[in-house]
Amino acid sequence: MNALLAFCRSVDWLTERIGRSLYWLLLVAVVISTVNAIVRRAFDMSSNAYLEAQWYLFAAVFMLGAGYAFLHEQHVRIDVLSSRLSRRTQVWIAVVGVALFLLPLCVGVAWMALPSLMTAIETNEVSANPGGLLRWPLYALVPLGFSLLALQALSELFKRIAFLAGRAGDPHAKPETRDEELLIEELRKEAEDKARADAERIAAATPAPGGRA
Repeated sequence: MNALLAFCRSVDWLTERIGRSLYWLLLVAVVISTVNAIVRRAFDMSSNAYLEAQWYLFAAVFMLGAGYAFLHEQHVRIDVLSSRLSRRTQVWIAVVGVALFLLPLCVGVAWMALPSLMTAIETNEVSANPGGLLRWPLYALVPLGFSLLALQALSELFKRIAFLAGRAGDPHAKPETRDEELLIEELRKEAEDKARADAERIAAATPAPGGRA
């Protein structure tokens, strides 16, 4: 089990590095889009390569970032029913879902995408648009992205099994209240206590109606 947990830490580290690197692809896509718009407006010039580069970058962020989203539980979830279950039951559902559905899906899609990728490489396939880009890097994102997602799925599966076996903590337990949040709550209570004390002092100093000044 210790070896599996070490594997999980390595996979999580790799996924984290890849996910944070993808931030820069978003920046590059924005820069390309901005330059393309300026050139088109100012010089009445454009290029399909610029447009396709934006699509490629977006596809790279989407495909290669799936594992990162899974690591941080930012994927789409429906918790209407599972939120009412115990934490162990939720983890069991996640184990079954990853083992029986997610992992077979990742392996199947990655495997079926390989023939198209190999054909694109052998034929040096290029976009049909004038000035378009090579297609094989785009095709390569499918098996690569699903392979990375499968790798992270294995990590999540092992971490949950370790939790169920009592060999590790809950991999996605809700974080405890941070120091900043505790400080804000303390300041709020102090402000409420001070306002209450001021109100009581003012009320005590105000003469009752009909009383003597």
